[in-house]
Amino acid sequence: MARRVGIYTRISRDDEGDALGVARQQRDCERLADLRSWQAVKVYEDNDVSAYKRHVVREQFELMLSDLSAGLIDGIVAYDLDRLARQPRDLERLIEVFDERPRLEFATVTNDVNLGTPDGRTMSRIMVAFANKSSHDASRRIKRKHLDLAQQGKDSGGPAPYGWLKENRSKVDPQAAAAIRDAQRDILAGVRIGTIRTRWQEQGLGNPRAGTKRMAHHHVEHILTNPRLVGYRTYHGEILNGEDGQPVMGEWEPINTLEEWEAVCAAVAERKQKHPGHLLARKYMLSGIARCGLCKSKIRGQTNQRWEPGSKATKFTYRCSVVNGGCGKVGRVGEPVDRLIAQLALEEQRSRAAVTTVPIEQRWSRDAELEQVNEDIIQLVNAERSKQITVTTLLQLLPGKERERDELKLERARFYKELKQSEAKGDAANLTLDEFFDLPIERQQEIVLHSLSAVIIHPAGRGKRKFDPSLIEPVWR
Repeated sequence: MARRVGIYTRISRDDEGDALGVARQQRDCERLADLRSWQAVKVYEDNDVSAYKRHVVREQFELMLSDLSAGLIDGIVAYDLDRLARQPRDLERLIEVFDERPRLEFATVTNDVNLGTPDGRTMSRIMVAFANKSSHDASRRIKRKHLDLAQQGKDSGGPAPYGWLKENRSKVDPQAAAAIRDAQRDILAGVRIGTIRTRWQEQGLGNPRAGTKRMAHHHVEHILTNPRLVGYRTYHGEILNGEDGQPVMGEWEPINTLEEWEAVCAAVAERKQKHPGHLLARKYMLSGIARCGLCKSKIRGQTNQRWEPGSKATKFTYRCSVVNGGCGKVGRVGEPVDRLIAQLALEEQRSRAAVTTVPIEQRWSRDAELEQVNEDIIQLVNAERSKQITVTTLLQLLPGKERERDELKLERARFYKELKQSEAKGDAANLTLDEFFDLPIERQQEIVLHSLSAVIIHPAGRGKRKFDPSLIEPVWR
């Protein structure tokens, strides 16, 4: 009976995705199996998969080892030993299986190494060690090349990040850039990243990965806070500084100004701190704002399960719930309450905008101070390089200047965050009621809370069906 063998094929990179390399390996391995009178019963293919990177799991390699141990195949045919293993530990795992089953077959197209013999195992260990060193040397050269490109502000290739043209990574994609700016403005106005993610998913924005049903939260956050937006070059996820201590600027068109980008980054970082009172995800405009007129407990929105599109039934109600510690005696149809409160808040903000003429400072007042601190740091570093001061002196003076620089940059980010938030939230006075309800729910709540601290809903009494605005009491700030 012919020995049943498995064919293992692998290639580290398949940029075109056509799998031509593994197909060639398979044909050569099948010819070798025929010459040995072996029956090739299964092909284990790891296309576009590295055997050198430690964190990479080769699924077909693992399946092959499992099948080999279980006796489902009687041997392996590979194009070359380095297709099977470039890490000594992977080779040792394979050798252990051959130790357990001494009659296993092994052959490669390019050389005559047999894992079934002591000499073959010794030779294979030497060959994998050299293959490992070759991969290590190549990895070191590639890393050095990418660092050199980063220091020059050049792009490192790969798919274009969202916001830039796919065919030209240095040119801004106008449609994607507009979507990013709109989302950043929403972030500054109080909208959650989760809401933006859902909207982008529905509109096909953000370049979601193929096959994913839902974009990852961190993927959207990275798009909106990517240093590339302001032109900064990064290396291994960190902003790269040049010899002058300043961020290296990339050779591409920026989407944000420094002030815009720092404001968004500060707003996202601040929200992650989860301050007390931070608004959680809401489904209803007055959730957490409305209170019962009898017991003063917070009133929650409740969906009407009988509502259907086109029906005259109410879509949701506000009710004082016993489950939430309330009295359970007050409830009101949701839509007219929302429209009343929205109308009152917008009118109040229009009248306030008409009489408010206080100018807002558009520039941070300590720019010159930060520039001087950066210059001091550069001078200290250059003085040590030219031997005017010792390393000891440099390390005594430098940390204080760096702390001062970082504190000033944090203050600048906070200033522009508050400025941009004010701009993002300050246009509510120009909204119509329909435009207001087109906004995300977080934005609606921000606008309402800008004018009101609470809304008290008083009981309507028995038999009352008509909406009575006088029973809805806004508590003004």
